[in-house]
Amino acid sequence: MKLNVSHIARLANLPLTDEEKKKFESQLESTLAYIEQLNEVDTKNIEPTSQVTGLENVLREDVPQASLSQEIVLSNTTNKHNGFFKVKGIFDNA
Repeated sequence: MKLNVSHIARLANLPLTDEEKKKFESQLESTLAYIEQLNEVDTKNIEPTSQVTGLENVLREDVPQASLSQEIVLSNTTNKHNGFFKVKGIFDNA
């Protein structure tokens, strides 16, 4: 499988050197190969689990409360437009 690390890096806005691209391509290929090995494991008779410790959630109850105003939220950014954060686009127009 040929991975396009350059494309992934561009989507993530990561400037990578050619050396880094080769390194990450190798690491990503190894990771995907390991996942393929895991996909071959027979789990037909294994019951799905979400966790195995038996622990229960110990977080506080989620209680609705007032949030920050739009003005406060946007106060520390230099990139805003019409009351929203302005970010660089990540989608191709192809």
